[in-house]
Amino acid sequence: MPYRLDDTAADLRERLYFPEVIRGVGILMKQFLRNFFFGREKNPDMLARDRSLSQNATLQYPEERVPYPPGYRGLHRLVPREDGRPRCVACYMCATICPAQCIYIEAGELPDDPIEKYPTKFVIDELRCVVCGFCVEACPKDAIRMDSGEHAPPSYTRAAQIWDEKRLLRGPPVSYQYDPWLRRGASSIPAEKLAEMKANAKPFSTVATDEYAQTPGFSVKNLAAEAKARGETLARK
Repeated sequence: MPYRLDDTAADLRERLYFPEVIRGVGILMKQFLRNFFFGREKNPDMLARDRSLSQNATLQYPEERVPYPPGYRGLHRLVPREDGRPRCVACYMCATICPAQCIYIEAGELPDDPIEKYPTKFVIDELRCVVCGFCVEACPKDAIRMDSGEHAPPSYTRAAQIWDEKRLLRGPPVSYQYDPWLRRGASSIPAEKLAEMKANAKPFSTVATDEYAQTPGFSVKNLAAEAKARGETLARK
């Protein structure tokens, strides 16, 4: 329902604007003095910071960093085998499913095993990547992960953001009992090394529910339990 406003002319005090100007300056000085005399809390969890005294909530990056959640998608890395080679078999699954088409692979054949292939060239353009994680989900060999927890480092040239297989291959080695190079063997792997790789191989997880289920320290069940506990806590409040 419309209501009626009194169309009265502004008085001298309202035309001068001094009261509102003084009130605005007072609010500004109040915030300035609170943030100046009361130090900024350094709790990395910004949502848990006490803002009763200082309301300055900025994060002094990179000196202060917020811990990322376990499922955070960072820079790609190629997972190595025990012998230092990448687990990638150049099947092109990651390059095919990539919506940004930022993965380029050239395959080569192993001389001792004509069935298996390996990437002679594996390049990811980190500037084109949309961090969707489809490449990790599509990989049948757990050869590519995004569990590095790192940002793409800044650079002055675009070429510096194109990571090849030498930069991508890092992290702890991983071996599974059903890896084809362990079941069929390979003449390029010494017998002692092959035995060591078989001894360190682990069974492939049967409860893998997403791309991070193979990441050490990550548990979908634990995350679900934490989310459930948070929901129950909020419900009690």
